[in-house]
Amino acid sequence: MALVECPVCHKRMSSKSPRCPNCDLAVNGDNESAIRIQQIKKAAQLQTHSFIALTLFIVGVVIWFWGGEVAEGKQALAGSVCFVFGFVGYLITRLRIVLNKRKN
Repeated sequence: MALVECPVCHKRMSSKSPRCPNCDLAVNGDNESAIRIQQIKKAAQLQTHSFIALTLFIVGVVIWFWGGEVAEGKQALAGSVCFVFGFVGYLITRLRIVLNKRKN
């Protein structure tokens, strides 16, 4: 008896077990559909992260130019923080999306 990795949840399980105790996947059955579902869920999660980061970026721009003039003081700080975190988060998430597509 050895410990093997589940193809879907990547948790360790017994090689003699007929089903994964974590995700309840039948080890001896057809795992292609379960693996594809897992890939789709990961892609959807990354798209959601990308949307949140882009929204944060847009919020930063709106805060920065609220009222028709360039922001000053606390408004400038809040706008620039949202802008930077949104931009960097978006870039990182897009990179993760590209790497995820290459992996599949």
